[in-house]
This record gives sequence, structure tokens and C-alpha cells, in this order.
Amino acid sequence: MTKDSIENILLARRAALLNVMQSSTGDSQPVELDQSRVGRLSRMDALQGQAMAQETERRRKNELQRIENALARIKEGEYGYCVSCGEEISKKRLELDPSVPLCIDCASSG
Repeated sequence: MTKDSIENILLARRAALLNVMQSSTGDSQPVELDQSRVGRLSRMDALQGQAMAQETERRRKNELQRIENALARIKEGEYGYCVSCGEEISKKRLELDPSVPLCIDCASSG
């Protein structure tokens, strides 16, 4: 893969992720604890759903940051090199996840 094709993949992933994040903004709103309207089990389900939505949102933000960092490395001419040790990241690893910042050795030791 060329750097242009990798950049296009990253840009498409970023756009898709931003779209999903914008459409799911209400999922992590605080759960209403009006006991007259909702039973205890329903509140527990709502709280669990809220916690899952918040964790999903956190993971999406983390992935978005990885994509942004990879795009910055492309612009700086440092893409494809481990941010920890500076060694080249294997092509197969980059094909699996173009936003990966670490070589396999640094990722497995850290």
C-alpha cells in the first residue's frame, strides 16, 4: 500500500467514526432516577446501558486520536516507524491497523 492509499483509508475511518460519534451523542446521557416511573431493575438496566455507552464512546475517542496521530505522522514523514523505538513497523501490521503507532516488539513489551 502507498502512503496516499493509507492516508485515504485513515481519512475514511475518521469520517465514519465522527459520523457514528455524532449520531450516538444521546446514549450516554444521565439516567433519570425517578423511582415512581421506573422499577429498580429497569433503572439498573438503564445504568448498565449508560456505562456501556460511555465505554464505547471512550474507545471511539481513543481510536479517533490514534487516527489523528497516524495522519500527523504521515504529514511529518514519520509514518511506518515505531514511535517508541524508531524501528520500521511491519507492512502486515500496518495493513491490519493503519493507525498502529508501535512495532510488535514495543507493543508486546509495553
